[in-house]
Amino acid sequence: MPLKLVTAGESHGPALLAVLEGLPAGLIISGQIIERELARRQRGYGAGPRMQIEQDTAQILGGVMGGQTTGAPLALLIENRDHAKWRGKAAAPLTAPRPGHADLTGALKYGYRDLRLSLERASARETAARVAAGAVCKHLLAQFGVQVGGYVIAIGEIEARLDEIGNDEAAYRQRFERAEASEARCPDVEASQAMLQAIREIMQAKDTLGGVIEAAALGLPPGLGSYVHWERRLEARLGAALLSIPAIKGVEVGPAFENARRRGTHAHDPIQLEGEALTRPSNRAGGLEGGITTGQPLVMRTAMKPIASTLTPQPTVELTTGAAAHTQYERSDFCPTPRAVVVVEAMMAFVLADALLEKLGSDSLDELRPRCAALRQNRLADLPMDNVEHIWWE
Repeated sequence: MPLKLVTAGESHGPALLAVLEGLPAGLIISGQIIERELARRQRGYGAGPRMQIEQDTAQILGGVMGGQTTGAPLALLIENRDHAKWRGKAAAPLTAPRPGHADLTGALKYGYRDLRLSLERASARETAARVAAGAVCKHLLAQFGVQVGGYVIAIGEIEARLDEIGNDEAAYRQRFERAEASEARCPDVEASQAMLQAIREIMQAKDTLGGVIEAAALGLPPGLGSYVHWERRLEARLGAALLSIPAIKGVEVGPAFENARRRGTHAHDPIQLEGEALTRPSNRAGGLEGGITTGQPLVMRTAMKPIASTLTPQPTVELTTGAAAHTQYERSDFCPTPRAVVVVEAMMAFVLADALLEKLGSDSLDELRPRCAALRQNRLADLPMDNVEHIWWE
């Protein structure tokens, strides 16, 4: 069955809930695996004051017995510690929509008479539940030698230079490690320092900054995904998942926009034979061809807009009177891009775990392991050709 994820809860409500359905039985799960990713989500320069309040932990409510998944839906609860300040207290009405948020569109969609109803669910606080579920998906992928990681490659106009690190799997692992040592989550030390300075300056200016995140999945077997239906193409599934993250407004597979400016003979990855292995000297396709994994690193880039909550008021309209007004500040980040890396990883891991289970089945981990070992690889022996004429239609 397909892997399904449902989250529930509001930004300042009692808790967030994630239900992950479709996990195989036999996966060893502990709270530490989930809380490590939740802690990573809370780190990053440019975070707002709420990160000093919430210290997220996940309570496993169902789907795990004796430390292992049972095959039943996995339920995770994350308490909102900030809820105590809101419980039983009257909240001032929000009636002036903030540009860039779901305030106005939510009211148009659902007929809200207080814009806070939009704010509470549309808030990026919900991504904590996704990160918790994504931690489980990352752990599942790791059982098959797959690693998902990410890092910042741009904040504002500052871009990292990563060419000297390389583009093989060892290079990507080095990028992951370097990024975790940086408050900007950028593996380029020089660019990282410049990014931190840019964030400091934007905080003084009472404004916000966005950026670009690159994430990669290493060790994926070839053959995940499909081109037979539009919604089964893996880049389509990944694109939808990444664009669902608040403030993410653009996605590309590998260097897609750079490829668009190249000639066709310089935009693709030649195939060559080394011994019995079919290899490629480049990865301009970002690890996907025809909606299917190639076996190379799967690389995705996401563009995050500057967050819409600014200390500097923005023009709007007071809906109760129709008069021109200015926005009121709601506590938020100045630059959420470093923290958003973990959310991007989580959503990639969810889609890739789903694609892997689609290929292997989903009943039990013990059944999946031998099936994974038997998958076709980029080897000449795995691709026997008839080499005869066929009549395809009569």
